[in-house]
Amino acid sequence: MSERYCVIGNPIAHSKSPLIHAAFGAATGQDIDYGRCLAPLDGFAATVRELIAQGYRGANVTVPFKLEAARLATRLAPRAQAAGAVNTLIFAQGEIVGENTDGPGLVADIVRNAGVALAGKRILLLGAGGAARGALLPLLLQAPRQIVIANRTLATAEQLTQDFAAHAALLSVCAFADLEGSFDVVINATSASLAADVPPIPGSVFHPGTLALDMMYGNKPTVFMDFAAGHGASVRDGLGMLVEQAAEAFALWRGVRPDTAQVLTSMRQP
Repeated sequence: MSERYCVIGNPIAHSKSPLIHAAFGAATGQDIDYGRCLAPLDGFAATVRELIAQGYRGANVTVPFKLEAARLATRLAPRAQAAGAVNTLIFAQGEIVGENTDGPGLVADIVRNAGVALAGKRILLLGAGGAARGALLPLLLQAPRQIVIANRTLATAEQLTQDFAAHAALLSVCAFADLEGSFDVVINATSASLAADVPPIPGSVFHPGTLALDMMYGNKPTVFMDFAAGHGASVRDGLGMLVEQAAEAFALWRGVRPDTAQVLTSMRQP
């Protein structure tokens, strides 16, 4: 009998996770049943307990439940603890273990798929919310030269750096309008692309060697990607991050990390 997993969110019908995990299962010979689970906005904890009662082995968590998942977990892995958010749950031996694979997925997409090393690089992280928080520790572990966190509200960015005080020497913050110089990698972790908007940053943050990555993805380049490309940057959307974070979750559940190249290629087909 297939072991059961799902992605929990609200809304959830749009999620590509079942397609990705079905491909991973087929490629690795793992017999899994992975579906979508719509949880009521006020019923996340009850939904998780029902899944456990039904014998599910784990779940992914998406908007708007990542913070609630962190509170529900009986144990947080170090990455989830640093992020303050959970996108992967593991149900085992009576525990609900919370993990965060978003940051590792982002790093894997940049380093492995885009072929851009992060060691010694100057990185600009746009935004200081949950997406930025989840990415920060995995980015820091790549030993960049500097990470600048730019945010509309400076106090939020400053709080984020205080939460990562052990890495203070590599971190600095500023308002969008105060950005100076260009960066090797620019990551848009804001939700601006959802509103077809661009964070109010100067075009001078990009140069011809810059990789500009938007965590959002869609059927066409985001406005951030168009803006960055217009200033000479190479651009990338968040689909690779989605596939890579799914592979990290699959490895946590099944003990084998699937190859992502073929899945990512198929996901990019029109």
